Amino acid sequence: MSAEARVAELKLELPPAPKPVAVYKPLVVVGNIAYASGHGPLRSDKTLILGRLGENLDVAAGKLAARQVGLAILATLRAELGSLDRVRRVIKVLGMVNCTPQFTEHPAVINGCSELFVEVWGRDQGMGARSAVGMGSLPGNIAVEIEAIFELNG
Repeated sequence: MSAEARVAELKLELPPAPKPVAVYKPLVVVGNIAYASGHGPLRSDKTLILGRLGENLDVAAGKLAARQVGLAILATLRAELGSLDRVRRVIKVLGMVNCTPQFTEHPAVINGCSELFVEVWGRDQGMGARSAVGMGSLPGNIAVEIEAIFELNG
């Protein structure tokens, strides 16, 4: 099943593709590799999920924020590539969690995005290499920021 068909079947609501807030491109394609810039947890109403894990957000809330970031990345891919079906596979995901120094469950938070990508592209193509790290702060106090690299079809 195609990625676009999976998105429809899962009834996923993608937010509007985020616009750059500084000097960068949301997606850069080099050959058959697409590099998605860091995305935040943008909702369909254009608000962001804010907060800090270990302070005013728990793991479940962080995981939902990471899933929302994944939806924002899907929106950018669709807007820039024309279709999610142009993506062959996820290569790498880097998840950054806004958290206290004592917070240690970064991978559980970033699973929100990783599990979404597996739902869309399947286990083999949707699961890539991954890093999940904690940050002392993130822009605008967003809960999670994620960047990703994708292989594109011919």
